[in-house]
Amino acid sequence: MQNLWNDADLQRSVREQCSTPEMQSELAELVYASRLLGRESSLVMHGGGNTSVKCELVDMVGNRSEVLLIKGSGVDLSRVTGRDYTPLRLGPLRKLVELFTHNDRISEESLQRLSTKEFKHLLLLNMFSLTDHMAEKRLTPSIETLLHAFLPHRYILHTHSFALLTLSNQPDGVRLCSETLGEGFGSVPYIKPGLGLARSAASVYETDVNIKGLVLQKHGLVTFGSTAQEAYGRMIEAVTLLEQRIAAAGRKSFPSVSLPATIAPVEVAAPVIRGACVDEKAPGTREYHQFILDFRTSADILEYVNSAVLVHISQKGAMTPDFIIRTKNKPLVLPAPDAGDIPAFKAAVHEAVQRYRQEYREYFKTQQAATAMPVTMLDSLPRVVLVPGLGLFGLGKTAESAAVNADIATCTASAILDAESLGAFETISDREVFEIEYWDMEQAKMTKVHHDVFAGKVVMVTGAASGIGLATAKAFRQKGAELVLLDLTRGALDKAAEALGGNVLALTCDVTSRTDIRSAFDTTCRKYGGVDILVSNVGVAIQGRIGEVSDELLRKSFDINFFSHQSIAQEAVRVMKQQGTGGVLLFNVSKQAVNPGPDFGPYGLAKAATLFLVRQYALDHGRDGIRSNGINADRIRTGLLTEEMIKTRSAARGLSEREYMAGNLLQLEVTAEDVAEAFVHLALETRTTGSITTVDGGNIAAALR
Repeated sequence: MQNLWNDADLQRSVREQCSTPEMQSELAELVYASRLLGRESSLVMHGGGNTSVKCELVDMVGNRSEVLLIKGSGVDLSRVTGRDYTPLRLGPLRKLVELFTHNDRISEESLQRLSTKEFKHLLLLNMFSLTDHMAEKRLTPSIETLLHAFLPHRYILHTHSFALLTLSNQPDGVRLCSETLGEGFGSVPYIKPGLGLARSAASVYETDVNIKGLVLQKHGLVTFGSTAQEAYGRMIEAVTLLEQRIAAAGRKSFPSVSLPATIAPVEVAAPVIRGACVDEKAPGTREYHQFILDFRTSADILEYVNSAVLVHISQKGAMTPDFIIRTKNKPLVLPAPDAGDIPAFKAAVHEAVQRYRQEYREYFKTQQAATAMPVTMLDSLPRVVLVPGLGLFGLGKTAESAAVNADIATCTASAILDAESLGAFETISDREVFEIEYWDMEQAKMTKVHHDVFAGKVVMVTGAASGIGLATAKAFRQKGAELVLLDLTRGALDKAAEALGGNVLALTCDVTSRTDIRSAFDTTCRKYGGVDILVSNVGVAIQGRIGEVSDELLRKSFDINFFSHQSIAQEAVRVMKQQGTGGVLLFNVSKQAVNPGPDFGPYGLAKAATLFLVRQYALDHGRDGIRSNGINADRIRTGLLTEEMIKTRSAARGLSEREYMAGNLLQLEVTAEDVAEAFVHLALETRTTGSITTVDGGNIAAALR
């Protein structure tokens, strides 16, 4: 592993970080070292690891104290700032060292029984406020705060190095680590983070105060130093030795499982998997808690998932306890998807998921009885799915959390192959897993994340780069949905994606092209695993007197204003039926469908057909749990109703532009945002289908009778 320390970069970072009054150079140096660690996914991943520094600081009322600054729980080291460090008074914490490390009457078992509430209070009572801002932020201190407090060193770095885990997660892991790292590192047997681990680490250090780090068996690697550079350098040096030991062993050749002649592509397999990994919100509702999927494949991943011993090696458990709260301890293993028999694959997937869930329930029941922990079972669904011939999926309530789980699973695949090449991968016991998975201090990392009503849902919006489409995308994004934006031009889509804050799938798509539409759905299934809500919004207000309009113009209007809706709805239904979890079709119809205007026949006729299309989908696919509803809107400032058209049509009626736009019973202009809210409302109406909602401020002539 390369040492990335650069003094010029350090000084630049210190200048940037020290622009805030509460930041001192010691903390700025720690931030720099921590970000270097965070850049290496083989060291820390997504909130894992922790770093600290001890220094003297002045509090809000001018008192000087010796303080431990430690990274807040769950903060990602790659993006950490000085404000992500929680300050705690060292004096009271150090008094615990004598109490807990030199008192033989206090057993490991009694330390483990110290309640989470007591542990939290111990930390929170010793928090130290540097500024009003930090007092308000009050990040939860790392669960390993006491380990950092009990050790005397100024800078302490803790990672979950995959190289260390590869060696320590072996039956003879202690020997392997000792032979590789030498006498410079002490060895701490696996203990759940907290007082017990802190006491054990301090005791190991006191037996040899010349060591420069600690191996936390089956957990992680700790290095320390008088400077941030020294602690960082020791970490990189140790990891390099571990990596060299692994490389020297070589990668063993693993026999491959027999695969079908043709493997189904990701876009076919993903909706099947996504549809099986769900929880019904309440019995009989046909409404589900769903996951987003993140697919990964590579040579290493395929070697892993195609291995004939995959079931054996993948079910041994997580590489480190830190991952369990995110990915669960074990992944779900599926059969290879045979492209020639998708129904059989679907049946096998559902059977495998139910078996996984039953095994999880049995694990919970057994370990709750063994530990007597007063906890309620979490959901029993997997967070990682391994598919021979294809790759792996991370599952999460958001695209971000799915990607985190996929990242962890990707690194785990390679590390387990390395571990099995060295000897035999071995991790902690089911009881130790349970004590971590259901520990409040770990649960807090996940429960503090709020998920809105559309979390886990994928929403596709056509004509999404502007007007009603963009407003609708914003409305669904605000309620937690993952977005797929379809429009004609790349530039407009890029602007829309920027307006939405990024992290959306933006695809150019001509909705009159079946090929483009199929491609958009295939890409969406590869990206997120499927589709739950379609907002078919595209329309063009083509004008002409019906007795004079050309066949060509009329067909063009029907292509855009009717057939595009039919084509994209058909593709959505195909994916939704493969998922088997229902879905929502939402159509932008028009006031013209029920209240035609003069010289708007080409537009109104196509929209009238679309209105009946809404009802036909409701009639034909209600049995699939798919709801179909529409919006009739009028006089919305969009690409259809341009400023020039508003000016022309208001002048033709002898009205001001304001009077024309507010020409309804409420005398209020209706906006794209009003239509967007109506789409969101219909998506939430679980018992409504075949409905047309009017959003026009009140126009009796356009009301459905």
